[in-house]
Amino acid sequence: MRYAMAVDTKKCVGCSDCVVACQTENNVPIGYCRDWVVELTNGTYPQLEIEIRSERCNHCSNAPCVRCCPTGASHYADGGIVLVTENKCIGCGACINSCPYDARYSHPGGHVDKCTFCIHRIKKGLDPACVATCPTKCMYFGDLDDPNSPVSTVLKNRKFTTLIPEAGTDPKLYFLM
Repeated sequence: MRYAMAVDTKKCVGCSDCVVACQTENNVPIGYCRDWVVELTNGTYPQLEIEIRSERCNHCSNAPCVRCCPTGASHYADGGIVLVTENKCIGCGACINSCPYDARYSHPGGHVDKCTFCIHRIKKGLDPACVATCPTKCMYFGDLDDPNSPVSTVLKNRKFTTLIPEAGTDPKLYFLM
């Protein structure tokens, strides 16, 4: 089992419903977020293209945050989801500094926090809150080892990319083009 997410950059409108859903579902403190929306403009006027995408932890198979954590608080859970065990985290920030995606933050409670793909929902057979809430249905989630999962199906049929592939992290967050 290898959980992954794909975001359709042609369907995302940048509404940030995914961000609000995550904050609400996971009791994220005000002023912090586990996911965010990025808007990029490419080209030269008048030939401009805009790309909007929802970003979060990439749940990498070769995660530098897991390798550098001195206490083992950052670890892999079932399905390759990268988690932080709050009571093992000393808040040193090594994982924050090692993440090429800027996907972690120092929680006011003294530990590091990040997207968990809403593992508590996955265990109940539900999609992550961001996926379930998206009004444009631009996010796909599932098991890459299941050829019929939503994420496997969409990755078979669409061109996609990952962020910073040269980092060698083997991310499990894909962006459909």
